[in-house]
Amino acid sequence: MVWDEKLECMSIKEKRELQLKRLKETVKKAYENVPFYKDKFDKAGIKPEDIKTLEDINKIPFTTKTDLRDAYPFGMFAVPEEEIIEIHTTSGTTGKPTVSGYTEKDLEIWSEVSARAITMGLGTRGDRIQNCYGYGLFTGGLGIHYGGHKVGATVIPISAGNTKRQIEVMKDFKSTILTCTPSYALYLAEVLEKEGLTPDEITLKSGIFGAEMWTEEMREELEKRLGIIALNIYGLTEVIGPGVAQECPEKTGLHISDDHFYPEIIDSETMQPLEDGNKGELVLTTLTREGMPVIRFRTKDITSITHEKCDCGRTLARMSRITGRSDDMLKIRGVIVFPSQIERALLKIEGLTPNYQIVVTRPGHLDELEVRVETSKELFSDEMRIMESIEDNISKIIQKEIGLRANVTLVEPESLPRSEGKAVRVIDERNFE
Repeated sequence: MVWDEKLECMSIKEKRELQLKRLKETVKKAYENVPFYKDKFDKAGIKPEDIKTLEDINKIPFTTKTDLRDAYPFGMFAVPEEEIIEIHTTSGTTGKPTVSGYTEKDLEIWSEVSARAITMGLGTRGDRIQNCYGYGLFTGGLGIHYGGHKVGATVIPISAGNTKRQIEVMKDFKSTILTCTPSYALYLAEVLEKEGLTPDEITLKSGIFGAEMWTEEMREELEKRLGIIALNIYGLTEVIGPGVAQECPEKTGLHISDDHFYPEIIDSETMQPLEDGNKGELVLTTLTREGMPVIRFRTKDITSITHEKCDCGRTLARMSRITGRSDDMLKIRGVIVFPSQIERALLKIEGLTPNYQIVVTRPGHLDELEVRVETSKELFSDEMRIMESIEDNISKIIQKEIGLRANVTLVEPESLPRSEGKAVRVIDERNFE
């Protein structure tokens, strides 16, 4: 099922014409109303009228998270403040939060793209969406909320936490769609099993999971344990929130609503654009937002794009699963490592739970990598020899995946911290100062 067949399945030629028209309008509006963009454009020696083709976007300087932080709180708004009717921010855990302001039209756009996402996640009128994304300044909760209303579903705004209550609501209200981080979905699956419930005894049919990186192996685990189809959603506060992209049941990449968000892939070192199919950093430009247009925003997320038509009929550009970030990837002994690679290796091993922590230290002059992994009750043994053999086997499998030897420590079942939001997978104790 497609929410808006006209726009999601339009011909590539029609779409490029629409994108160019909207890009020109966005650039003009940003130049005339946001001093940051006027200054950037003037320093680069370009004017809005220099954008004559979609390829001309390469002439425009990038916008970074630092730029948005420097404009805190309202320096990026392109309309009078009284026209901004909703404000969200990032968490600010790695620095000053970035602010995103929405006009009435922006909220309508957000509802529209979220409705597309929920429809791709099998949501229709009459479904019950148990929305465990956080409400508040974080965009996750309200983005799903607006989209759910748009499709005519019933939204249960339970937010994250209070897991016992989540299970009760899931059973009593007969929730059909679960929305949360994949790590929290896994925790919910564990609690369901402890309560003696099987997937047949709940009414979930799909899960829309995002806000953190996860792997294909994690998808298989969630689908098996919850009896659902698990699909990936993508979004970011700086651009609009969840709904920028979403997987359909074909599971061949996340459809970007590219009539609203123009995607590019660049090489993070050379800053040059990359062709379809090549992995690099995702850069997004809003084409329709009026409150806070964002031009060539460097997301830091590593992915690739294809413009081939999906078997579902949509012609929207598709991005591959995010495998890491250009700024938080780990560089260990000179080797680039993404946590998702380690997760993928672990989930290939029978008897392990997908709960793990990566600890990086530098006791002397060399980096040390430790992976703490929960064993299952069936695999756990009191015999040291058996446990050491298992650890050695896991270490070899990880080494095959990432090219580095890791010290593996098996820990008791359910001993690693659980998350109700984004899981903390990496502890980097190295001091680079």
